[in-house]
Order: sequence, then structure tokens, then C-alpha cells
Amino acid sequence: QVQLVESGGGLVQPGGSLRLSCAASGSIFSIYAMGWYRQAPGKQRELVAHTTSGGSTDYADSVKGRFTISRDNAKNTVYLQMNSVKPEDTAVYYCNANGVRYHDVWGAQRESDYWGQGTQVTVSS
Repeated sequence: QVQLVESGGGLVQPGGSLRLSCAASGSIFSIYAMGWYRQAPGKQRELVAHTTSGGSTDYADSVKGRFTISRDNAKNTVYLQMNSVKPEDTAVYYCNANGVRYHDVWGAQRESDYWGQGTQVTVSS
């Protein structure tokens, strides 16, 4: 009923830029927070950045000043602008939607959290 579809991953050279997008679809009427996590090989999944419906944002220390998260509430879409990327940014990036309120197939209101399928970002020369 609710899906998160990510796009924008790929190969980028160190110092370059990349923009990730994540669109939530379904019978959604509100989403509390949307964010990006990443998981590198052999490491745990970690928060990269997230933003609430009220506009507050939070970033991992490792990406502050380089990455910017933004959100279009009307489109239920979140973006991650990645600038000055480093090899250590290489990971699978996952979109997360927290506190998604939606109507199920019977019209009842539900609330749940969702993850995207992940998109690979590789920083290499």
C-alpha cells in the first residue's frame, strides 16, 4: 500500500556531487519524518540525515557541511544533495519514512514505518 522508491545513485568521483531522491506513494495523508541511512560492507546501517514535517533536520557528523537533506511535503519526496563526496561515503543508501499515516484498502487509518530498497553510491576515481 505504501512504497518508497529511490533514485539517483551511481558512480561518482571523489569531490563530485550526487543527488538522491525518494518518493513515497500510496494512500498517504501525512509522514512525520523522512531520512536517509547508509550501510557500507561489513558495517552497521547508520543515519545520514533526516528531516521532520516541521522542517527540523539532523545530520551525521561525517556529512555535516557536505550533504543537504530537503523535502517536498506535497510530493511526499525527500532529497539528499551530496557534495564533496569521499570514498568513505561509498555505501548502499536507504530511504526511511517514519510515522507514515495512510488509508488501508478498507479505508481505515493506519500508521507505520517504511524503508526503500536501497540505492548504491560508489565514490571512486
